[in-house]
Amino acid sequence: MTHLTPAIHKKEAFFKVKNQSVPKGAQGKSRTYSSVFTLRIVNFTSHRKLLSTAAAALALSAVALPASATNWWNATPPQTIGSTVLDVRSFGASGNGSTDDTAAIQAAVDALPSSGGTIVVPDGTYMINATKGISLRSHTRLSLSSSTYLKAIPNSSDRYWVVKIWKADNVEIVGGHIIGERYQHRGTYGQWGYCVNVSGSSNVYLHNVSLSDSWGDGILVGGLGWGKDMVPSYKVTLNGVSATGNRRQGMSITPANQVYIVNSSFTSSKGNAPQAGVDIEPQTQGDVSQVRLENTTLSDNAGNGLEVHNRVNGVSLYKVTAENNKGFGVYTGDPTNITIQSSTLSQNWLFGVSISAYTSHVKIFDNTINYNGDAWFYAHGVSIFSKGWAPRDISIADTASYVTQYNNTVSPMK
Repeated sequence: MTHLTPAIHKKEAFFKVKNQSVPKGAQGKSRTYSSVFTLRIVNFTSHRKLLSTAAAALALSAVALPASATNWWNATPPQTIGSTVLDVRSFGASGNGSTDDTAAIQAAVDALPSSGGTIVVPDGTYMINATKGISLRSHTRLSLSSSTYLKAIPNSSDRYWVVKIWKADNVEIVGGHIIGERYQHRGTYGQWGYCVNVSGSSNVYLHNVSLSDSWGDGILVGGLGWGKDMVPSYKVTLNGVSATGNRRQGMSITPANQVYIVNSSFTSSKGNAPQAGVDIEPQTQGDVSQVRLENTTLSDNAGNGLEVHNRVNGVSLYKVTAENNKGFGVYTGDPTNITIQSSTLSQNWLFGVSISAYTSHVKIFDNTINYNGDAWFYAHGVSIFSKGWAPRDISIADTASYVTQYNNTVSPMK
């Protein structure tokens, strides 16, 4: 997406587009942004975009997801995990914060029978060579105690993962902390270091785990491979996951179907664009469908709270909080079937919601979307809680279609 820094004044918005080539997405595609300054009148409340409730409902019904897709999510999805239980210390892991425990932990995983089982990692700090990482198998649970830390050993690689789940099914990670090495990183190139990399896998469940300080993202969920051989991820649930302080973003979603994010937080992403809480951006690798964020926080990020790009169909936000992001609370650029309901999108530096480009079939209702567009207020020493001269909370591009909004609380006007 284009990263914008507007100054909001009366009915005009001033957009500065930085000159930069920013690699985006898990596969490292890039776009170059030209250095331009433009001044344009923004039609925030175009009657063409504010459809009547009846007309909008009729239009939306034509592209509604099939009945079989309703309520596909489950905060505690059933997993088929083997009965064997192994402790990594029995395989030589020390957890002393200095010894490389990668081989010992992998040996425990590899010792499981084909039916899988649970790998127990007791209290301690286990140093992991993330250029190799811990590779989990099907029907396996990685059980970390509340005082267990898997920490990446500093490296110079542009791409790594502390834990990877590739072409596996029925995999669970529970508890503990998985930490990158962004502050000790020995290189300057790349942005693809992950605490957890889930690619081409199904029935994956992460819960009650923190993911922090990666060179890239806290977690990637996406496809493995390209073209006709690409395998998307399917049925991935994050419940009680905290992703904070990661360099690129808290979470990236590339080709996947049915990703459920609940009771989680994605905060303080900063260091390498796009610096979002969650970025749904499959690019040319494939498609994303059916993503639900519920009771989740996307705040204090240097970019957007959530950004959703093209080749994405069916994203819903319910009781989501996006506050104090230095970009938009929620940005959409070309996806279809977007619902934002009962959420709080406030005090973001740009608009609370930006429906951009050719985004289509959007419903925004029963939300509190107020005191956004704060960049201008901060720059001029004006309280962000002042009444505004122009709408500052919801922006709908003239190119967007089938957008309906109702029963939203927005900022007061003079």
